[in-house]
Amino acid sequence: MSTPCELLERYVEAKDFTRPALMPAIYQPDAVLTYTIATEAIDFPPRTEGIAAITRTLITDFALKFGDCRTYYVCDALPADTQAMAVVPWLVVMQEVGAGQLRIGRGLYRWTFAADAAASKRVSAMHIHIDRMDRIADADGAIREAVQSVLPYPWLLPAILRREMEALSRGGAAFAFLRDFTTPLPDDSTAG
Repeated sequence: MSTPCELLERYVEAKDFTRPALMPAIYQPDAVLTYTIATEAIDFPPRTEGIAAITRTLITDFALKFGDCRTYYVCDALPADTQAMAVVPWLVVMQEVGAGQLRIGRGLYRWTFAADAAASKRVSAMHIHIDRMDRIADADGAIREAVQSVLPYPWLLPAILRREMEALSRGGAAFAFLRDFTTPLPDDSTAG
């Protein structure tokens, strides 16, 4: 039986490393994915239904646009095994394919878990709130690599996020934008 923590870890593995075969072990066949997006810098369909469509949106189509992706769960505590729902702030650091740009964003995931007929827990609904998704010139990926190299993956304590982003932001003008990403989006923010 999968725990919420294991499901979240599988999700970032599937998304960040383009492994669509993992998705049926994460999501129920009739799962629903919804979005709220507070920026015009990225676009996703507001609602996606069923595992095939979710896999296409989150894995296949996503990988055509973005690479070298790392998604971090920014929280002090892991979701408990007994939770039916988890709201988890996230940070993403990735490269926009063919654009020579770093993409850095933050938001919230709202996961709803349900047991299937075999009593195995899977995701029945997922809501992704995107608060920011900034574009930063980074043709050689050096800024992305510098950021990713100092952040524990995928579970990231807010105190470590603050410390590492503040330290990097003092490394010159190219890193100054990181000051805006020293804290996660609060998990009580509006997320649809």
